[in-house]
Order: sequence, then structure tokens, then C-alpha cells
Amino acid sequence: MKIAVVGTGYVGLVTGTCFAETGVKVVCVDVDSDKIQSLKAGSVPVYEPGLEAMIKRNTAKGRLHFTTDIGEGIESADAVFIAAGTPPEEDGSADLRHVLRVAGDIGKTINDYIVVVIKSTVPVGTSLKVQKVIMEELEKRDLKIPFDMSSNPEFLKEGSAVEDFLKPERIVIGTGTEKAAEIMRRLYKPFLLNNHPIYFMDIASAEMTKYAANAMLATRISFINEIANLCDILGADVNQVRKGIGSDSRIGSKFLYPGTGYGGSCFPKDVKALIKTAADHGYELNVLKAVEKANNFQKSVLLRKIRNHFNDNLTGKTICIWGMAFKPHTDDIREASAIALAEMLLNEGAKVIAYDPAAMNETRKVLGEKITCATDMYEALKGADALALMTEWAEFRIPDLDKMAELMKQKVIFDGRNIYDPAEIRKFGFVYYGIGRR
Repeated sequence: MKIAVVGTGYVGLVTGTCFAETGVKVVCVDVDSDKIQSLKAGSVPVYEPGLEAMIKRNTAKGRLHFTTDIGEGIESADAVFIAAGTPPEEDGSADLRHVLRVAGDIGKTINDYIVVVIKSTVPVGTSLKVQKVIMEELEKRDLKIPFDMSSNPEFLKEGSAVEDFLKPERIVIGTGTEKAAEIMRRLYKPFLLNNHPIYFMDIASAEMTKYAANAMLATRISFINEIANLCDILGADVNQVRKGIGSDSRIGSKFLYPGTGYGGSCFPKDVKALIKTAADHGYELNVLKAVEKANNFQKSVLLRKIRNHFNDNLTGKTICIWGMAFKPHTDDIREASAIALAEMLLNEGAKVIAYDPAAMNETRKVLGEKITCATDMYEALKGADALALMTEWAEFRIPDLDKMAELMKQKVIFDGRNIYDPAEIRKFGFVYYGIGRR
């Protein structure tokens, strides 16, 4: 089989590379010629464990190709995957310009039957818009080339995306014809051999499934953060509460870890987009509005603790931040709570020194010279009045507390992910603050 994947961002690269790993001939297409040249040279624009080696292996085997020519990509292809970005508009709706532009390019170049698969996260009804654009381009060419639409949402977690794709918890495919369903079934056959579940449904339901999944996960995060904040007030320990409720099989323990709010490229924009979609159809998603409000509040929870400790005066204080990415194993800082904290601290007159194992280049692009970027976790602590732990990278989990005590001006730790044992930390003379912990 041959497929084209249009868009070489995070989703497109992982999708194309993983399909190539199963023996499919894949052509990845992008309008950014510099990015395509870099990929041909073996340079990968995103940080994702295992992806670079897989790209090099499949490129060398001749199964993975990169081009700016969409015609080359879709020639003789069984399917073309649209993996264009859908950034949020100011009103929260998904920006579909890139997706619809790709649809137009497909309509201008297809010469034979193909399945057009939307891999991007898009609102319900987008497939119909894409279909309309393709048909309009075909009419301009005075052609009646058959094609089918399909929705195949991704459920990839940054930091484990390759593993998620190769060993999916589920595969969701929305189709309108049996012919399209058969092509998608053949394409995913290697995954079915390992008994990974595949669910065929109508296209609108597939589009909705992606948003509903992310909205549910975001809701769980905001819920446990709200409970943690109440634990702070009432003197309860949220870690004990989390275990108590997580043992209920109806609830489960996943996504019940309190922290400083969710971030990244998916949850914030998808919650906003679902709220806007509902509003456009005259319905108000009250629960999700509360989820978004709670998350915005949570991003300042550590700042309030820092302010309180320093008697509402952060002028001249040096705060070290460990972890700038929104989660471990990625360099993605989009909507990251650490970026928000750094900006709030700067506005309060504090000096910020930051360190992250993977995201310092991205951090520099956003914060520039406003903060000091360290090259080592301990270098970042020199002269610090406090440490704010924001991302639970493995290397932060068992730090040298004696060394930290020597380097820091004041021994204060604000643990935004509750990864440390408060009793142990205090044995070394540190003042400890967590999220919802006594």
C-alpha cells in the first residue's frame, strides 16, 4: 500500500513514520521546503523519543519519503492523510484554514480514486467542508474523480507517541462507504494482528470521539486540582484522597494527579473548541466551562504559595524553575504552566532561572533574555531563594539535597507535581510546599 501524509508536524511525522515501519510506502508532504530538506538530511523538528531513529531507518529502507509536491505524494496512493495544524482562533474555535487549503490542493491534483483521511483534530462537520472543497476543485477541472472521506483521530501522548501508535489502546475510524472502510482496515491490519481494538463508526461520531476524550481527561485533571486546593484549606492530604477514590473501579486512578494545571497542544485548545462548537449550535457546555475556569485558576496556584511565603514581596528574589515543558519527554511548552509561572514571577519583580532537559530552546524563543537559562539542574539553583518544580522529569525525582542546600540562598521548595516526600525534604532543612498536602 501507499499513502500520503500532508503535514510534517508532530502528528503527521509520527503517523507517516509508524505506517512506514509496518511496510507501507509513505510520502510525507509539507509546504515548508526548509523543513523538508532538514528531514531529508535526517534532522527531526520535534522532540519525541524513538522517532528520529525510526525516521532514519525507514528512509534508508526506501519506505519513507519527503517532498513539497503533493502531486508526487498522492500519485497511486490508496489514501491521503490530512495532518495539518488546527490552532485556536481568538474565540476558541479551531482554525481550519490549513486543513481546507490541503483539501484544495488534493482537489487540484488527484487523478484516481483515493480515501481522504482527516487525522487533524477538527470539529464535527469538518469532513463535509473538506469534501465540498475537493469537489469544487474537481468541478473547476471538469472532472468527476471518485473519492471517499474518512475520519481517523489520533490519540497520541507526547513523550510516548511512537509507542502509542504502534500499540494503540483503540483505533477509531469514521467512514461512509464500505470501500473506504476496507482500505482503512487493510492499512491497520498489522495492528489488528496484536488484538488492538478497532472501532468503525460514522464520520461525525469519530470526529466527536476525539474531542470528548480530551475533554473528559481535562475534566479529571481540573477536578482533582480543585479537590487538592480544598485539601490545602481543610488540612487533608490529596495524595491519600486520590488513592482512596482511585481504588473505586468506577473512577480509577489515571489522570488524578494534582498539579499546576494542564497544558500542551491538545487539552486547552480542544476544550475551547468543543465549548465554541456547542455555543454555535445553541448549547452551553457548563461542565467544560468550569473545567477551563478551574485550569486557568490552577496555573497561578504556585505563585500564590510563593507570594505567601515571601510576604507578598518578590522584588529581587531569585526563583529557580525545574521543568519548562508541559510534561516530561517532550520539548512542547505550549500552554505550559511553567511558562505562565515564569511570566507571573517576572511581573512581580522576581528573577527567574530555568532548566529543562529538552525544552530550553523553545523556552528561549518565548521568554528570550527575560530569564536566565541554565544548562544543568544544579547550576540553575545557585543563589536561588526558592525552587519551583514544574515538570516531573525523571532526573528531578531523586536530587542531591545536600548539594541543593549548599547552592541555594534560601532552602525553600515549591513542589508543583507532588513528587517529593515532604518529611524527607524537611530532614535536610528545607521548607516544603506541595499541592493539597499537609
